[in-house]
Amino acid sequence: MNTVELAGVSRWYGNVVAVNDVTLSIGPGLTGLLGPNGAGKTTVLHLMAGLLAPSQGQVVIGGEPAWANPAVYRKLGLVTERESVPGFLTAWEFVLASAKLHKLPDPAAAARAALETVDLRDAQDRRISGYSKGMRQRSRVAAALVHDPDVLLLDEPFNGMDPRQRMHMMELLDGMAEQGRTIVFSSHILEEVEQLSGTVQVIVAGRLAASGDYRHIRRLMTTRPHVFTIASSDDRLLATALMGEPSVSGVSIAEAGLQVHTSDYGAFTRALAKIARARGVRLTTILPSDESLEKVFSYLVTT
Repeated sequence: MNTVELAGVSRWYGNVVAVNDVTLSIGPGLTGLLGPNGAGKTTVLHLMAGLLAPSQGQVVIGGEPAWANPAVYRKLGLVTERESVPGFLTAWEFVLASAKLHKLPDPAAAARAALETVDLRDAQDRRISGYSKGMRQRSRVAAALVHDPDVLLLDEPFNGMDPRQRMHMMELLDGMAEQGRTIVFSSHILEEVEQLSGTVQVIVAGRLAASGDYRHIRRLMTTRPHVFTIASSDDRLLATALMGEPSVSGVSIAEAGLQVHTSDYGAFTRALAKIARARGVRLTTILPSDESLEKVFSYLVTT
């Protein structure tokens, strides 16, 4: 099974706690590990990859312990944040060396397949030192994929990429996830996670602040207000009616329509249609205006 599981995992360095009692389970598909710089994302990934021993708790990859278990690397691939690609090698030489290190039965065939996956076959004989940032990153992904792992971990994979390179990498990761791989990538850029993955693990100050679909997480935050933009056939009539709804804390009329503040997502969404129908008002737009990942993240950090 290609699952990644952390059970009560902590990691500390002297008096500094980098990761504090994190428990999570990640299965096939794309999962974003989200948090500000210094939140502990890299430490969590290194624990998953078996590069660090947990000070407390257990990390399991596909049913096997990650730490002090070289066999786990048969099913695991890692792309670190720091570039450590020898520029004097070609992509072919680099990926082939990785295949040989894994002692694959046909390293040349595996290297060709990995380079094909990341669309580097045409440039495989050029030295990596002459590659763009995006191409260097793809060569590193190819080396991590050469043994066809079930689990792929990537630390800030989009750093330094231009928009075209970022889009290509997103398409690549999305395609691999559809094949059934478990892919975990870290990022502090909210838009990257929002575009690529509906599932997030939010790390704040070394703790798991939230886990799951970011829209669902937002709706569970009942102590925070929700804001909707609503357009209708008669905004003024609807605004007057909504002011009498207990779940509505405020209504204002803007150019895009009504801005409605509510403290109870479920109660409001259930009442809205009934109120509009009773007043003979036709609803044309209902848009939660604060459900972007950026809003969710800011709420989690300040809670």
